[in-house]
Amino acid sequence: MNTKTQLDDAALRYHSEGRPGKIGIVPTKPYHTQYDLSLAYSPGVAAPSLAIAEEPDDVYKYTGKGNLVAVISNGTAVLGLGNIGPLAAKPVMEGKSMLFKTYAGIDAFDIEVDTTDPEEFIRTVKAIAPTFGGINLEDIKAPECFEIETRLREELDIPLMHDDQHGTAIISSAALLNGAKIAGKELDKMRVVVNGAGAAAIACARLFVELGIRRENMVLCDSHGAVTVYREDINPMKREFATTRRITTLAEALHDADVFLGVSKADTLTPEMLRTMSGNPIVMALANPDPEIAYDTAMLSRPDIIFATGRSDYPNQVNNVLGFPYIFRGALDVRATKINEEMKLAAAHALAELTRQPVPTMVLRAYGVEKLEFGRTYLIPKPLDPRLLCTVAPAVAKAAVESGVAKQPIADWDTYAESLRKRYQE
Repeated sequence: MNTKTQLDDAALRYHSEGRPGKIGIVPTKPYHTQYDLSLAYSPGVAAPSLAIAEEPDDVYKYTGKGNLVAVISNGTAVLGLGNIGPLAAKPVMEGKSMLFKTYAGIDAFDIEVDTTDPEEFIRTVKAIAPTFGGINLEDIKAPECFEIETRLREELDIPLMHDDQHGTAIISSAALLNGAKIAGKELDKMRVVVNGAGAAAIACARLFVELGIRRENMVLCDSHGAVTVYREDINPMKREFATTRRITTLAEALHDADVFLGVSKADTLTPEMLRTMSGNPIVMALANPDPEIAYDTAMLSRPDIIFATGRSDYPNQVNNVLGFPYIFRGALDVRATKINEEMKLAAAHALAELTRQPVPTMVLRAYGVEKLEFGRTYLIPKPLDPRLLCTVAPAVAKAAVESGVAKQPIADWDTYAESLRKRYQE
């Protein structure tokens, strides 16, 4: 039996044995006596209901709304599996819900919507939004995901994020910040090539520009080659990054480039292309399970490479779990009405800065290593680093307050950070 078959068998047992699935619901108040039940439901429950009817914001005081996130998908772009539908997406959405709870103490329900029509999807999410304090959109294919997220952000007053877009953008931005520092390069002078033109690629390109990459120094490539102003087969999202350079291929785009970001498919970056890049190239080959260039091949091709993948078995894993639990934690804790660019940038900078700090022994122990130091093989934090919660969440919360989208600003940030540390220990 090969390794993949063994892993598949283990995963099927993991999901099915005992109680099927990965998440459940537990009561948070006493329920053992008749009096408890009279408070939890009829007749006592009428009191909070009437209070909320009189003052709608009291829903955050008397219900779990403020710590509840919906993980919503229609199953049209699930992991690398494609359009497998809402039922087959459910194990993934349950997994995301489990990560919210595990890493940030956020309750999360998975919701699978059986429609591929953007309008129907938007109507459904808007109709159920009063239940939740935040919404995590997941695994919705491009280009529909752009319209869906844009509309919902405009029409709802709770934090919402399509994690496939912005989670990847935030973590790769943190890697870019630290890669530039290691390479000794300035962001506004770096030339960037993004291979892939889907939801994650466009979001990464946009956030890179917010970080300081100049749009004219960026080339987007899709399955037909370089996206240029001379092509007539590109949608509005691609046209946003269409270059005026007279190039047609990925290979041409990579000449003297400082950064390669791959959110495409395996084996699209060759050693020959890699060798044409500038000194100390930053290469983020994020296709899963197989990156755009194999790790060993990349390291042999360019000894000066700064290399990241989406895989956990190589250094520098660009893993969205570094972002979404803590971004929503910070957003929920100040009752942000949205997740804006300022909050995303704050998360990216917080992640980058955390990597430069000494690594605690408990993290070294968790990964079975003697040391981790900021550098080419430690570009972004490890997912099991407990400092993420009390580093990223406050940075996001502060950005929400400073950018004017927080309805419940925090007065004492030290006390807030301490409360997060205690929450993790629980």
